[in-house]
Amino acid sequence: MRKLSAAILLLLLVSTAHAQWRQISSQSEPSTLRGLEHRYLVAEDSATGDRASLELAVFSTKSCRLRVIDQPSEPRVDLEEAISRGNFLAAVNGGYFDPDYRPIGLLIVDGTMIAPLQKARLLSGVLSASAKRVQISRVAEFSMAQKPDAAVECGPMVVDLGKSVRGLEPTRAARRTFAAVGAGDKAALGFCSDVTLADLSSILAAISIPDFKIQRALNLDGGSSSAFWFKRANGSAFSIAEQKPVRDFVAIVPR
Repeated sequence: MRKLSAAILLLLLVSTAHAQWRQISSQSEPSTLRGLEHRYLVAEDSATGDRASLELAVFSTKSCRLRVIDQPSEPRVDLEEAISRGNFLAAVNGGYFDPDYRPIGLLIVDGTMIAPLQKARLLSGVLSASAKRVQISRVAEFSMAQKPDAAVECGPMVVDLGKSVRGLEPTRAARRTFAAVGAGDKAALGFCSDVTLADLSSILAAISIPDFKIQRALNLDGGSSSAFWFKRANGSAFSIAEQKPVRDFVAIVPR
């Protein structure tokens, strides 16, 4: 009984010690537009020594806005090709979709509703953009009265009120993409190397970016769908490709 109790205690201690993430490095590069930058961050779990890398396109809503790129029918191209067709500055993949590429959850493209809001445990938040702001709302908070030009319903919420969200899945690691908003006019689209949802939550709550403290972050479709693209100031691109075709992308464009 004592041995069993000791084993349980050790397991509890390991679980408690796990996921004490801290940022250990940060680099940045400018875009072609003032108010948008590419941030590369590395975070480390002090309990295990595991590391995760993050790519973020951090932007000011005073100079940039969000747009959803939809691919309702074949051929569905990859992010890099989709971005080449317009004046885009950065982008990630978007929301969930079923095997027939029908969107799962709310999808609004250029002010037109493509798919309605759904109630599901996983679909806990909405990333939306209007003429004046970008916001992440819990599903119960969201209203079409806001008249969004673009919106993607996804989830789970991984940061809320500047803190990590409890109860997220702690065992399955995968590539992740996400959207985040802070106080004032700052927001971001991002990509993270293989981590669990619980780890992503802890990492995003812990990272430090000048003038940008994440207040809310929403997980987007991850795993093989995850993709990130950023246009550098010299016109070249930094790109992480998805591993399968996706239904839609969320992009940053000039205001």
